Amino acid sequence: MQTILIANANLVNEGSSRPADVFIKNGRIEKISSSLTNQPADTVIDAQGKALLPGMIDCHVHCREPGLEQKADLHSETRAAVAGGVTSIMEMPNTSPAAVTNEILEQKFALAATKCVTNYSFHLGASNHNLGELLAMDPKTVCGVKLFMGASTGNLLVDRFQALEEIFGKVEVPVSVHCEDTNTIRKNEQAAREKFGENIPFSEHPNIRSEEACYQSTALAVELATKHAAQMHVLHLTTARELELFKPGSAESKKITVEACPHHLWFSADDYETKGALIKCNPAIKTAADRAALRKALINNVIDTVGTDHAPHLWEEKQKPYGSAPSGLPVIQSALVSLLEFLPVETVAEKTAHNPARIFKTLGRGFIREGYWADLVLIDTETPHTVSKENIEYKCAWSPFEGTTFKSSIAATLVNGKLACMDGQVNDTVRGQRLLFNR
Repeated sequence: MQTILIANANLVNEGSSRPADVFIKNGRIEKISSSLTNQPADTVIDAQGKALLPGMIDCHVHCREPGLEQKADLHSETRAAVAGGVTSIMEMPNTSPAAVTNEILEQKFALAATKCVTNYSFHLGASNHNLGELLAMDPKTVCGVKLFMGASTGNLLVDRFQALEEIFGKVEVPVSVHCEDTNTIRKNEQAAREKFGENIPFSEHPNIRSEEACYQSTALAVELATKHAAQMHVLHLTTARELELFKPGSAESKKITVEACPHHLWFSADDYETKGALIKCNPAIKTAADRAALRKALINNVIDTVGTDHAPHLWEEKQKPYGSAPSGLPVIQSALVSLLEFLPVETVAEKTAHNPARIFKTLGRGFIREGYWADLVLIDTETPHTVSKENIEYKCAWSPFEGTTFKSSIAATLVNGKLACMDGQVNDTVRGQRLLFNR
């Protein structure tokens, strides 16, 4: 395998930044030193003036395959991921068919081996009736369980209390939870229809998928997880009120951890007027005050990770009126650079790489350490770039960030010691590995 020397980097890892060179061999980091200029290598990358971070481990991705490949697929979206500095993904089960059995899950793994530019794992979906499947999964080769406590339909909605009790009481891997109360949402939607008829404005979305709907469901999830001492990861938190349910601290010390998403950290309810369906997602983007609280909670270690909830839909679908336009945004390519607009680079590394690795116990990844896989991102913090249709890699070919100029750019992304993307050009020959877990 090719050897690579990254020279003159600003190495950002485990809370500090320092000048360093990194030598990569056989896909792993072999040596980190203040000077390796005499080390022979097949490829030398001069990282002068650039920040070297562990690649983002995105624990919350929807690639739409199998079943919805017209929107996205594993290859197209992992190409976009490496273009954005993401080196590993954990994908969600709401594909077609839904991944609610280990057999379906293994079919997805087989597909990913031929398509994914990033490393990959897949959540097994919980249902009202598949506890046996959840308990039969291999904790060393599957990232965890995804639980929809509302806001879903079909066999992925768990709305039986006994089923929730059993999942939190018996599942020992991380349970990633979508928290919104369905009944509250239905009542709010009915009230909106009575007021606006079929012409509901998109600005009503955070009133329909309201703070109360989020808080009720999240409070129940915290109550159940606490009762059973379960390991729970609360996905895409959106409100200041929900933050009251969680405590600050290191991710390693917590049984209950929390995720925020780039779009909830960037946009606010004020943006519905201009963005409309392009920022319609579940749970909804809330107020500017909620956004400020989320950003503060990242700094204060109440929120532990940033995951993208990358969820592409076709442009044509997003042109429909409120009741018909689907929820979900393609954001994975701009996630890292958007965070650097308001977070220190050391915090970005912690929330996107270190803490995901700690929470899911990802084996040999998430840190820049000798012996670890060389999953790395080189960020040029001094070269701005503007998001446009010309540089978007998503199959759906649009982004809610279009027209936004970020102060940083992704210079290179390495997956298992291979250059998966450099200067905006994706290497289509690279294939990632199945993630393994130290459990």
